[in-house]
Parts: sequence; structure tokens; C-alpha cells
Amino acid sequence: MPSNARFLSPSEAARRLGVSAKALRLYEQRGLVAPERTAAGWRAYGPGQMARAAEIVALRALGFSLAQVARVLQGDPQGLEQTLEAHQAALEAQLHGLAGTVAKIRSLRSDLRQGRTPTIGELADLRAPASGVRVAFELPWPWGGELFELRDIRALNYIVGPLGSGKTRLAHSLAKALPGAVFLGLQRLDATEPAGAKAKPLADHRSKSSVDAAMAWLVEDGATPSDALGVLLAALVAEGPAVPLIVDMIEQGLDQPTQEALIAWLRRRGPGARPVFMLTRSCAILDLSAVGPDESIILCPANHSPPMQVAPHPGSPGYEAVATCLASPEVRARTAGVIAWRPPGRLQAAAATP
Repeated sequence: MPSNARFLSPSEAARRLGVSAKALRLYEQRGLVAPERTAAGWRAYGPGQMARAAEIVALRALGFSLAQVARVLQGDPQGLEQTLEAHQAALEAQLHGLAGTVAKIRSLRSDLRQGRTPTIGELADLRAPASGVRVAFELPWPWGGELFELRDIRALNYIVGPLGSGKTRLAHSLAKALPGAVFLGLQRLDATEPAGAKAKPLADHRSKSSVDAAMAWLVEDGATPSDALGVLLAALVAEGPAVPLIVDMIEQGLDQPTQEALIAWLRRRGPGARPVFMLTRSCAILDLSAVGPDESIILCPANHSPPMQVAPHPGSPGYEAVATCLASPEVRARTAGVIAWRPPGRLQAAAATP
């Protein structure tokens, strides 16, 4: 390790890059960046490693999966066209939205010159234009009936929380409150059910072709074909783009490369894509360093406080709580089905307590 270079610890490097230390470890596991080691064996990031990590973060922000990042870093252009196309579409949609906002401002200024004062609602719409989908409802048990509101529905929405925090109840409530929403539960993984009962059958050849094309893209990006993946893709193309899809534990039945490829594919769908709510506890699905502007994180706190939206930035309210809920697919698979256990004596004592 050069003595004249400035080396950073993983936590310092992550803070400067705006990602989590867990993300840096994932990049290392995939062979994308190789930190130095101190004499005591601790990881250290020098100028070279920081430059490479910054490139990875930038590519992830463009919607690249880790498999695509690896290819780009090796000079392989495979898959670049589709990702750049999706990024272009997203930017053009933003330009279209800005143009609409500028036109509204121009109209309001014209009204002012003619003596008409804009309403509060018209002014508020300049800051947060209506997305066309808003929802509000009273929270069920274990909450106390507090009002839950989503001002807008993003293309990708993550619902996160520890075991027993009410994630599934919130998801079911959303499915009831959102017009036409479809809830895809864990029964989709039941091998005893016929394929037709797992997901709505594809209505036409075009839908089947869309699923086949998506599966081909995912496999090319490292995904493993499976019934679980097929059911997810069928559900995503079965309804119109305005119909929200709510998926319980989207990572179930999918290995890590498949999860990484799936979330990259979901991001590349571009603006106007079907909104998806994903219950998840996988850091491959919810990589906090890669969350984009058209994505939102909803945290269900362990103490059953009302669910809250969390910004994907270290130090923001709820960020650390979200990070502690996430684990790698390997850990998730090892702890699948684990529930809290209390000795029988304590259970009886708890039951007898008034």
C-alpha cells in the first residue's frame, strides 16, 4: 500500500460515494472493485479503487445491472443499446413534464397580468405535478387507524420492514385502495397449483411475446429461468400500464443473479410503465445505492409507527432502519421461514397477563 496515498475505510469510502458499505462489499464480491488491505487485514480504498467505485455507482444510476456493469468495465458493449434507450426515454419524459410545467407557469403569469390570482392548488401543482394516481386510507391493525397517504405512485415502490411490522397488511390495504390493483401473493410459488391459478393467463400472442422477450433479456443478463420468474413476468404484462401490481416478497424463488437482472429489467421499462409495489428484504432487489428518481421506499417501522417514505440517502430519517432490514439473497435463503421463538413458560405467562 503506497504510503503517500490517501486511503479510506469502507465506511468513509461509502459516505463519499453516497452508497452503503454493504454495496461496496457486493461490488467486491462480484469482482468489480478490489480494495487494498492494511497490515492488520482491514479493507482500504485508495484513489484507484475510489475512481473505479465511482464509475460503478454512475453506471448503476443509469439502470445497469451488475452483470452489465462488469461487461462495460471490460469494454464489452453488449446490452448497452437497450439500457441507453431506456435512459433516453426517461430523460425525454422528464423534458416533457418540464415543458408542461413551464407552460402552466406561463399561463399563470398571463393570468396575473390580467388581474387573476392563481389558486393554492395551481401553485402546489407546479412543485409536484399530479401523477394521476393518488391514494389515502385508514391504516388497519396493528396501527391505530392513522391516515396513510401516497401523493404519487412511482414506477417502482419498495415496502420494507422487519418481521411482524405489518408489511403484508399494508400491501393488502394498498391493493384494496388502488383502483384495479392486482396482489400477487406467495401462493404463486405453490407447486401443487396449476399454472393457470398462479397468474392471470396471457390474453394474447403479443403478451406472450413480451414475456418471452423479457425472459430472454433476463437470461442474457445472468438470470436463471424458473416458474417463479415466469409467473412474475406474466403478471407484469397481463394488465394495462396504469394498473398497479403488488408483489409479496418478490425475491422468493429467485437466486441472486436473477434478482439483480430482474430489478435492472424493471428499471429499464422506461416512463409510463406499470407501477409495481414490491415487498422485499433483499439487498439485491433494493440496492440503496441504485435507487432512482422514479422509485420510492416505504418503511414499516418495528414499533408500528405509521409507515413512512424514506429517502435513499445515508443520514436521512429511516435510512438506517431500512438498511438493517435488508440482507443478501444467501442470508435470506438461510433464514427463510425463521420466526421469533419464546419458551412455552413465557407464552403461558404472557397469555395469563391481563
